[in-house]
Amino acid sequence: MPVHALLLVLTAALLHAVWNLAAKRWGGGTHFVFSCALGVCVLWLPAVLWVGLDELPRWSWLAWGFVAASAVVHLGYFNCLIAGYRASDLTVVYPVARGSGPLLSAVAAVLLLGEQLGASGTLGLAGVVGGILLITMGPRLIGRGVAHEPEAARRRRHGLYWGAATGTLIAGYTVLDGYAVKVLAISPLMLDYFGNVLRVPLQLPTLLRQPQSFWPELRRSWKGVLAVAGLGPLAYILVLLAMREAPLSRVAPAREVSMLFAALLGGQLLGEGERGWRIAGAALIGAGVIALAV
Repeated sequence: MPVHALLLVLTAALLHAVWNLAAKRWGGGTHFVFSCALGVCVLWLPAVLWVGLDELPRWSWLAWGFVAASAVVHLGYFNCLIAGYRASDLTVVYPVARGSGPLLSAVAAVLLLGEQLGASGTLGLAGVVGGILLITMGPRLIGRGVAHEPEAARRRRHGLYWGAATGTLIAGYTVLDGYAVKVLAISPLMLDYFGNVLRVPLQLPTLLRQPQSFWPELRRSWKGVLAVAGLGPLAYILVLLAMREAPLSRVAPAREVSMLFAALLGGQLLGEGERGWRIAGAALIGAGVIALAV
């Protein structure tokens, strides 16, 4: 992977961890996903008008089809993610989601796009997944620290379920969007922006079912909406730019260095424990990223 592509991915990883922290802290309501999509449409419109609008007339029906498919998969992903944060902890849902996603993405890139992992890439992928397992399970890997409280066990189990569902959708949109920017040459900015534009009408039924709760919820969660709407697209655009310069099977797992940032932020700001296990997992992820970048 070129150095500049790796730097793009690492910057995106930090931004991704920050907006997920904001979503965990302020999200969770029924209108949060709609508000974030609408926020992206407003905040990023000047950038689209400035640098990207001339591209639209050149889009084929196939390009629009990929944008629409990406919008649907992203919508499912974000709803699963927020549901997971309602049901469990950041340091359970986030690692499982980010761990299962690159595994499936890399396999799909090899099977569908003809990319090759090689020995170093395979070891790097194993390191990323193994590190995520350490962060997720902690002392439970060796039969220690098992929670006997039914509520704690239920929250962890639900976190695993929602995280796995989120990771599967991550793999889906990663392959879709990777094809869109690498093969169809769609601008990353335009792909992400119009995906959010299409998600607004898709979310309208949710708004119309409980319109009276929209403004109270927005007043409570507006900081999270701004963080997600501002940082989320920026993080993903950086990843899509990296996909233009490096193989998808390298970029997708390398994004998971965000585990390091999420573990530190989750432990420091949310008071989540097992810090030593999570640091060890983050170190293993870092080694995996280095192997993927070789």
